[in-house]
This record gives sequence, C-alpha cells and structure tokens, in this order.
Amino acid sequence: MERKKQSAARRTAGVSFAARLSFNNISHSYASGGETLRDVSLSAEPGEVLCLLGPSGSGKTTLLRIAAGIEAQRHGQVFLNEREIAGPDVFLPPEKRSIGLVFQDFALFPHLTILDNVRFGLTALSGGEARDEAMNALERVGLDGYAEAYPHVLSGGEQQRVALARALAPRPAVLLMDEPFSGLDSRLKDNVRAETLAILRQSRATAVVVTHDAEEAMRMGDRIALLKDGGLVQVGTAEELYHRPANLFVAGFFSEVNEFEGRVHAGAVETPLGRFPAEGMEEGDLATVAVRLSGFQVDQKGGAVPARIISRRFLGVVEFLELAIPGADHHVRARVRCGHLEPGVRDIWLNVIPSDVLVFARQSFEPSTFEQSTFEQSGESA
Repeated sequence: MERKKQSAARRTAGVSFAARLSFNNISHSYASGGETLRDVSLSAEPGEVLCLLGPSGSGKTTLLRIAAGIEAQRHGQVFLNEREIAGPDVFLPPEKRSIGLVFQDFALFPHLTILDNVRFGLTALSGGEARDEAMNALERVGLDGYAEAYPHVLSGGEQQRVALARALAPRPAVLLMDEPFSGLDSRLKDNVRAETLAILRQSRATAVVVTHDAEEAMRMGDRIALLKDGGLVQVGTAEELYHRPANLFVAGFFSEVNEFEGRVHAGAVETPLGRFPAEGMEEGDLATVAVRLSGFQVDQKGGAVPARIISRRFLGVVEFLELAIPGADHHVRARVRCGHLEPGVRDIWLNVIPSDVLVFARQSFEPSTFEQSTFEQSGESA
C-alpha cells in the first residue's frame, strides 16, 4: 500500500525546455543476427507524450536505447531539435544528450538514501544546489518525507516515483520511460500512472513511453506509434488507430476480433453475420472481415442472426460469450453487458454494430496470425 506520509502539498514540477526528438531512417541489428529495427522514421514533438507500442520483439525498447545513447544504430540519425546527436559521424554520449531515462526495474541504488539516489545525476551542481534540486524533485512526487530512507522501505509505486524524480531532477529536454508500470499490481498501476502523467504535464518535458499494453498507451499517449517486427506500422492518436486501423494487425492489437474470410461481390463481403461494405476494393478481391467482440447487441426475442450460447462467463460489468451461429466453422466470441440475458438462456439473436466491423484486403486464404489465435482461444475464457 502506498504510504500516506507525504507533503501536505506537492511542489509544482520544474519546467523543462522541451525538445523535439526525431528518428530518421533508423535501422539496427545485433551481431547475433536478425534485424531489430528497419528504417524507422518518427518524431516526438515538444511537450508531447509519445507511446511506443508493440509486442515483445517489435523493437520499441531498442529504439528507446538508441535515443538514450545506450545503443548505437546501424543506419540513420537521431536529432534533438535540429542538433544531430547520433549518426554516421556523430555519437553524443548519454550524459551529453539532455535526455532522462526511467528503467523498467527503476534501477535505484539500494545502498544510497532516497535523496542520494535522486541527486546522483546532478553532478554539474554544487553539493548544496544538488541537495536542493533533489529535495524539490522529491516534493514534486510527494516523497520528500522519505529523503533519508532507503529504497527497500518503499512500495513499488513509491520506488517508481523516486525513479521519476531522479530522471526529472536535471530537467531534461526529453524523458524516456521503458515499461515503467509493468512491475506494479493492477490496482496500484492506475493511480501511479495517473500521477506520473500529471507530473509529466507539469514538467512539460517531451516524453517517450514504451509499453506493450494498448490500453496503457491510449491512457497516456498524445500519440501512439505501433511497431511490429522492427517496422513502424501506424502512428496517430488513440482514436485514429482504434477507429481507422491501417491493417488487421493494428485492429487486433487494440481490440479482440472475430475474423471471417470472403471475396468482394457487388461492393460487399458476405459472412455468417451478414454482408458488409468493402470500400475501395475490387470485385473478386480477397478480404478479411474483423468484428470486435464488443460489436454485438443481443436479444432473446429476435434479431438479424440466430445464435446458440456454447459457454458463458461472468466478468463483472460484462459477460463473455462463445456462440455457435449458422454457417460459421468456428465459434464467435462476444462481450455483452451483464443483465441483457436471462440466466440459463441458450438460444438468442444477434445484431451487429456496424461501427465495430472492419474490412481489410488480404493476399491469400492462408490463416493469419490473428485467425489462428481466434481458433486457439475459442475454447478459453476471456
């Protein structure tokens, strides 16, 4: 549990001179083989919170390490505003970049007090000035009362805030955060994440946050950059990536989907759930229709599609349903609000919500990763 011993009022975060962090055609590979980043061009604008999102192995942490100067790219350039800090003929060491870094495991020194941990990087200041800046940083995160304590007495959330204070104390132009909340339990995570975002807004530093959690990226990011297999798939706001995904991978990363394959005929694709428009596609094109699990209205009396409940799981606000529908060779999954269906009912009707249907072109009928995942998970609970 978070300690209640905090300052009566937190100090407002010291303002940083936010900078634009730009990656220009970044490629990277390790000596052991395999390309980890492939021609990535991306910018975090001054004062923006940019989330790097993607599955394990997508290259997001490597991109962060290149920005920090811990790793060197094989090709491309990194700029801080108009200044090149890494490129073919330039490599500025980490301590010269005005970039702060918060590690996944917080990386606090167990033998140093909380105050000494925070002032560790303030080497350019005198002892008294460094102490004052460190105390100011601890006040901003509400932990100045623990200045003389050691990291082991703090909870995970408090240690994360100390790591944030240490990174912000030198007032960097850019702050990098690598999975900063992954070690926290789910109940604590929401509070610490909200506090961290508030401190970032106050400090006005540009922030780049790595996460594998789409909801976390949507909660924190002004924009999201989604990576896959070392490449940049799509960049935009949470609304843009959710409502206008560039492809099936993006759609499936932001919400679970049911998939149906078919060909375009008369401007639409026929599926067991109905016909859906295929805008911009030609007659006879192969298509994948993705229907979000939230995209169903259920009724016991009537509707567009008959369905039989195969399994039903109570999840609190919603129920998770596995359904058999005529013409489908795999179960359809749905999340519906609790209370819409009576206990014990088996046969129901479905109406599909058009805004939760996405149609994508595809090249062949070979099963996609998401299609295989759908089949594998059809017998599991949500």
